Amino acid sequence: MQTAPPPPLFPLFLDLRGRRVLVVGGGAVAARKIAALLEAGATVQVVANALEPGLAALVSHRHITHLATTFAPTQLEGAWLVIAATDDAGVNRAVADAAQARQMWANVVDDAALASAQLPARVQRGPLQIAISSGGASPMLARHLREQLELQFDDAVGALAQLLSQLRGRIRNRLPDLSARRTFFRRVLTGPAQALLRRGQAAAAQHVIEAELDAGARHVQGSVALVGAGPGDPGLLTLRALRVLNDADVILHDRLVSAEVLALARRDAERIEVGKHIGGDHDATQARIHALMIELANAGKRVVRLKGGDPFVFGRGGEELQALRAAGIGYEVVPGITAAVACAAYAGIPLTHRAHAQSLRILTAQGKSGATEHDWTALAKPQQTLAFYMGVTGLSALRDKLIAHGCAASTPFALIEHGSRPQQRVVAGSLAELPELARLHAVLAPALLIIGEVAALATQLHWFGAPPLTAADARCQPPLLAHAA
Repeated sequence: MQTAPPPPLFPLFLDLRGRRVLVVGGGAVAARKIAALLEAGATVQVVANALEPGLAALVSHRHITHLATTFAPTQLEGAWLVIAATDDAGVNRAVADAAQARQMWANVVDDAALASAQLPARVQRGPLQIAISSGGASPMLARHLREQLELQFDDAVGALAQLLSQLRGRIRNRLPDLSARRTFFRRVLTGPAQALLRRGQAAAAQHVIEAELDAGARHVQGSVALVGAGPGDPGLLTLRALRVLNDADVILHDRLVSAEVLALARRDAERIEVGKHIGGDHDATQARIHALMIELANAGKRVVRLKGGDPFVFGRGGEELQALRAAGIGYEVVPGITAAVACAAYAGIPLTHRAHAQSLRILTAQGKSGATEHDWTALAKPQQTLAFYMGVTGLSALRDKLIAHGCAASTPFALIEHGSRPQQRVVAGSLAELPELARLHAVLAPALLIIGEVAALATQLHWFGAPPLTAADARCQPPLLAHAA
């Protein structure tokens, strides 16, 4: 029986200024820990029979105090934190046990199981610190990430943090509204201030920031970003979409946007579900979405309208931009990976193939007034791929129209439910048996229907999740499944 993984560590920065920290051990490892503690302003006492030369020098200059003895639990009295940094496992365990008995945080070097506190890999630029921890699972991974971040952030970041710290009181007084402060910081962090600091022009950088502060006191209209969330796998979100989500004040999201995608957004952004539900008045819901976007943007909010797939592929994105344009609201569009592309890829189905399909048609089974009418004669022709969105309802009528207009009953199909998500299922078969297999396997929305010779490749090229379900699998299902459908 597998045990559940331990919960993640709780990240916390400690104010150790003037507070006593006990370090047990006098070698090179202890010296590295003590250097960081002194930098944080801690009052350090080291317990060790002997000290390495660097620590001995710190003692002689009275930067730290030294107890030339073995560890004893009474030495913990008055300490805020203890670090066990010896090469003796027995001593380290004694330190951890004594700290546990006193409800004191203890860091035990290279022994995550004994430690109640862990010191992370750290990147520091002035007052800005980035701490990285693997929870003891892989310290080398944490160090590797620290090295990457060391290259990414230069000293100008620290200088900017210091300058913003000096201006913090003025910023809060001038911009008491949290949304206005976010807008101000967004402009500062994407503006020229950091480049000026990189060139050593601190006065010019401060002037730029103060000018933004003056501008920030005036009302600034918000904007709307129409963002495609893709089919559900958060790994398919674009980098631009991720940046916009982390910049949002409010996120208006469809019902089917996955929780994993929403989890990537800024944590304090307001989330409002505005999706359309089965049986509801979709036109009235769409009108409310338009009104809400405009209202929030006029209030100075940065709004993300987050839509499954791509907003311009059966996502009513064009209607929403028309409403924003008419209201004079600024907007941008961040494309997403549409369901036809993503679901087909995750099912192992190439949408085009030199031997099977030289064209692709993306269609919807549901229009503004219900079932859509298509050029069925053109759709029934071979050597093409049909990708139907919202393809769970009306399968019998769709099959009958295609066959009646010349499409072979043996044409392969693949019905992809929850494409790209962990619960993905693919049902494959021939067009003649499409509605029956969908019913027997109880396929539910969201699902994408692919019809064409390429659909047969799902049984050969599948790589994600379980293999496709077929008519043979349906015959093996218990009667309750078919009844429940």
